[in-house]
Amino acid sequence: MTADPSRLTPVIVGPTAVGKTAVAVALAALLPVEVISADSRQVYRNLDIGTAKPTKKERAGVPHHGLDLIQPGERYSAGRFARAAADWVKDVRSRGKLPVVVGGTGLYVRALAEGLFEQPAMDVGRRRGIEAWASGLEPLELVRWAGRLDAGFAGGGRQRAVRAIEVALLTGQSLSTWQREAKSAGAIVPWYVRLTVPRAVLHSRIKHRATQMIQAGMIEEVAAVLADGAVAGSPGLDGVGLREAVAYLTFGGDRTAVAEAITISTRQYAKRQETWFRHQLPAETISLDATRPAAAVAAEIAELWEKREEEPRLREEERRQR
Repeated sequence: MTADPSRLTPVIVGPTAVGKTAVAVALAALLPVEVISADSRQVYRNLDIGTAKPTKKERAGVPHHGLDLIQPGERYSAGRFARAAADWVKDVRSRGKLPVVVGGTGLYVRALAEGLFEQPAMDVGRRRGIEAWASGLEPLELVRWAGRLDAGFAGGGRQRAVRAIEVALLTGQSLSTWQREAKSAGAIVPWYVRLTVPRAVLHSRIKHRATQMIQAGMIEEVAAVLADGAVAGSPGLDGVGLREAVAYLTFGGDRTAVAEAITISTRQYAKRQETWFRHQLPAETISLDATRPAAAVAAEIAELWEKREEEPRLREEERRQR
């Protein structure tokens, strides 16, 4: 099947700290792009440092959609993201710009590119009961329950695990089964670019960023969110890095050890991301070496995109010449 050129959309993915934001900003100097952020942590307000959001300067260089949408404590699903992102994509295109999806949350990317499933109706009272039960369990125990109830559970934090559990218990069918069988069309036709670096390089970048986060005031940022009424372990504060800051603020300990704890958990998260992208993206995905300067990577993406855009015209010219 030939992709609809009006829906073909660049999608830049890769593990955390690989350099996606810097590449997207550099790409804006070459193509008229706007970024659709596919990051499940950056939707939360007031957690700029802890979620490594693009800086004000970076946002001034290229408009971003999908940041600062909700308050910490509120749940935000891949389906909700896909519906909003579909509108952002249309809006960007209506202004003659090119939407570029950038992020490391695989489920968000999949929901936008492959479509949503029609969520089955679930009893509100029983759902609240499950949520109350789940609130008393540790994240790892919730993940184990999700895996028992849904063999296709791909992992994730507390929010994803609870959703998998409640769908399985309340509908009698696993979430992964619903997703396979009750899906509608995607909002875009993805043109995937995966950024990669050697494991040692990624680990070094993660450690450097964790140290920078602490120095920039990440712990104080999280403390302010907790003081504003957010609950430890709630959506937005249960992500990698943030939960380490919450643990330090809740139980105390050695402040200098927080960066190392964030480094360790982020490396584990990056490994899961790499595994997901390696197995879930199509064979024709373009993989680019991101050890190079962001401008060089962006230049290659722009060149490949423009070449891809030229292919239909070249094929038509070739057909006419025959």
